[in-house]
Amino acid sequence: MSRLAEQYKKDVAPALMQQFGYTSVMAAPKLAKVVINMGIGEAISDSKLMDQAVDELTVIAGQKPVVTKARKSIANFKLREGMSVGCRVTLRGRRMYEFLDRLVNLALPRVRDFRGVSPRSFDGRGNYTLGIRDQLIFPEINYAKVQKVKGMNICIVTTAGTDEEGRALLAGLGMPFRKN
Repeated sequence: MSRLAEQYKKDVAPALMQQFGYTSVMAAPKLAKVVINMGIGEAISDSKLMDQAVDELTVIAGQKPVVTKARKSIANFKLREGMSVGCRVTLRGRRMYEFLDRLVNLALPRVRDFRGVSPRSFDGRGNYTLGIRDQLIFPEINYAKVQKVKGMNICIVTTAGTDEEGRALLAGLGMPFRKN
């Protein structure tokens, strides 16, 4: 069991039960999944970028991503239906906790001028989305092999019903929220 999963069982779940008045540990919000999405619009002209993005996302997530295809043709972008435009990976269970642990403790502190993540990026149902501008903040990425800096979206899906519950869950797991 990963360090973050143990921390959730020992510290976070009981604290959430006390804070929100749950009678059962099963009612306390928990992490459902983490979805990492990398959109590569330049892959239309250079197919090597897609291969690099898939390799980098595999290293970051520890799981092979799915290549996403364009649903519609858009002439202005020289985009045809079915072309590869990005890749995404869904993490659950042990891999999800390990990725979140590395994100919070290793990657986010390496962001230049980092003051914390925005506490406003919740969707109204307790899910949190975070945008990262470059993949070099992850220590697994070899700086010498990177040809183009690519950003990614990380969506943390929880079972929380409200943003307040989701924020308390992620704060308990160590997410560094910015103080306004």
